[in-house]
Amino acid sequence: MRKRIIIADDHPIVRNGLKNLIEGSAEFEVVGEAGDGVEALKLIDEKRPDIVVVDIAMPGMDGLRVIKELRKRSYDGEFVVLTMYKEEEYFREAMDLGAMGYILKESAAADLLGCLLSVAQGKFFVSPAVSDYLIRRTAQRDTFGQQFPSLRVLTPMETKVLKIMADGRSSKEIGDELGISERTVQNHRAHICAKLGLEGHNKLLQFALEHKSLL
Repeated sequence: MRKRIIIADDHPIVRNGLKNLIEGSAEFEVVGEAGDGVEALKLIDEKRPDIVVVDIAMPGMDGLRVIKELRKRSYDGEFVVLTMYKEEEYFREAMDLGAMGYILKESAAADLLGCLLSVAQGKFFVSPAVSDYLIRRTAQRDTFGQQFPSLRVLTPMETKVLKIMADGRSSKEIGDELGISERTVQNHRAHICAKLGLEGHNKLLQFALEHKSLL
């Protein structure tokens, strides 16, 4: 069965070129296109594609905000970010939001199908021009994991709570997103503190904010 793709980009010519490229492959089909972030959000909610190819710079709602909103709604598909931005800050934010691919528009014709194939197999793919960012990020995460080995014993729910805390969200907001009570969130926070050896009212929030990009 072919993987279902939605393309979100505000330039019709770019969307058409991407669509033609994708549909020339037997592995994928384009099931929708959006020209702005708000339209993309509605379309993805409706179609529930396997992979979304999304531009960062879009009117109404930028691509990174689209990803963030869909993560709140428990969308479980994958994201490929398509952009002209080579700056590491954009790359890091996309990776922090769980994007599996990061492709520069200048190399999209050469990189897109390879990226989609990798992402469909659960593998990361980034354009060669920004590949150093991924290597550096991986090395930093490895070092971080060695510094805080207790992170490995957190439960999946505790890990989710910690990651959402890194966005500066309150216990109530975390509970609303995860579908659990505020009290349950507070219990998770207490367990995380105990496992990480953190003491003090704001120590866990400080830890989450300081290490947001590595969690």
